[in-house]
Amino acid sequence: MSQSGVIDQEDGALPQSKPARRRLPFSGSYTDNRRLFLFCLGAPAVLYVLVVGVWPLAQGVWYSFFDYNLLKPNRTKFVGLDNYFDIFADRSARQAILNTFQFTIFSVAIQLVLGFGLALLLWRDSRFNRICLAFLLIPATITPLVVGLIYKALLGADYGLIGYFLANAGIGPRTGLMTDGSTALWTLILIDCWEWTPLMALILLAGLKSLPSDVLEAGQADGATSLQRFTMLIVPLMLPSIFLALVLRTMDAFRVFDTVYVTTGGGPNDATNTLMLLAVKQGLQFFNVGYASAIGNVTILFIAIMAGVLIFCVRRADVRINGR
Repeated sequence: MSQSGVIDQEDGALPQSKPARRRLPFSGSYTDNRRLFLFCLGAPAVLYVLVVGVWPLAQGVWYSFFDYNLLKPNRTKFVGLDNYFDIFADRSARQAILNTFQFTIFSVAIQLVLGFGLALLLWRDSRFNRICLAFLLIPATITPLVVGLIYKALLGADYGLIGYFLANAGIGPRTGLMTDGSTALWTLILIDCWEWTPLMALILLAGLKSLPSDVLEAGQADGATSLQRFTMLIVPLMLPSIFLALVLRTMDAFRVFDTVYVTTGGGPNDATNTLMLLAVKQGLQFFNVGYASAIGNVTILFIAIMAGVLIFCVRRADVRINGR
């Protein structure tokens, strides 16, 4: 070995080379690895949505163009838009559409007014209000199926704890509130309000608690009355929360099924028949999958239209009040 550290040729030793570095499978740039990591995280959720949501929806759209009955699968034939035309030509289906819109509009409107009032009452952060809110949310934790069974038992004219005394007092029909065409749908609307008004109040209460206190205090300092602060400050600032509550409850109320199914079954004389109940009857009772799929698609279309109308109205109110 020479002093310079270079191996002499006569020593017979070969120069040592550095071992080749093995390339790892995910040794790209940080950006590429981050994208791959995010893709791996989101892929199961996307796959679940495709399998559980998109694929059945696509099948429903496809079946709606066919005269497809499970009892006669060999006689399936393409009918185009005939199933959709049959919905608006059928008297029972037209009544179901009318009942669904009536149920949705009145129940959501009542829940909005009552929910806003409850949210204002519970706005102050105190122990008493927190206890009241906990008890208030109990109805929203009960499944609609159980709620329907409970009220069917309570409102029965023969043995119901409420219906028996109402019938004997001459309030409402003698056969019960759910057996008369003039009161059955309104009874279901009130039952829905009893169950879901707490949820509406909870959403609006969260919006109230997120309001900037300095704006409200400035309005009070300027001499604005309680009504003026409510109409000119609270309501404009609450528009996003109101929109969220309206959209969530409208989508849920329009596809009501459980409560109606266990209480009236759509009767009497289709007075409480709804679109979802009609679709279930056609699909699972008469096995008319094509017609049931068309009813389901019409329901989705109506929900999208109502959501679009709500977005337009809230956006227009926001522009008119807040100027943005």
